[in-house]
Amino acid sequence: MPPSAQTQLAIFDRLANVLANDDRPALYRAADTALAELVGHKLFTLLLVLPGGKEVQRFWSTNETAYPLSGRKPMGDTPWGDLVIKRHQPFLGRDMDAIRWAFFDHELIASLGLGSAINVPIISAKTLLGTIAILDAEHHYDEEKLAIALRVAPYLIDAFRSEIAELG
Repeated sequence: MPPSAQTQLAIFDRLANVLANDDRPALYRAADTALAELVGHKLFTLLLVLPGGKEVQRFWSTNETAYPLSGRKPMGDTPWGDLVIKRHQPFLGRDMDAIRWAFFDHELIASLGLGSAINVPIISAKTLLGTIAILDAEHHYDEEKLAIALRVAPYLIDAFRSEIAELG
């Protein structure tokens, strides 16, 4: 069950306060904490969509051993890429069947005790900048949790723009 509306507002207020400080690492930690409190997760990563839309590159991870920073994934020409990268739609993977459909590294995901995922597109002016990826145990995520997770994306738009600018 998600937190009460009052608790959700307090969580988003904390996130907004961090956003005002223009400190990207603090913002990413705050987004991690907010999503953990709002919908729960065992893995939180942030990925940029690289020019051309064929690959995503990780620049934030709560498990750098399994999912190191600067790790790239060829996701553009996949069913997941069609949904998230081309159509700018979120991905809700409720179980391992959905994880296998979406991710070539599904065995690694399963080995970490993960079996459900949400990917939230970060979109600015109709351009996909990247995604938030959260994963947890199988059957952890549902439509209600997806709807809540989607509300975090706008807080990260400017930070994602800065990350892209630094790529050159």
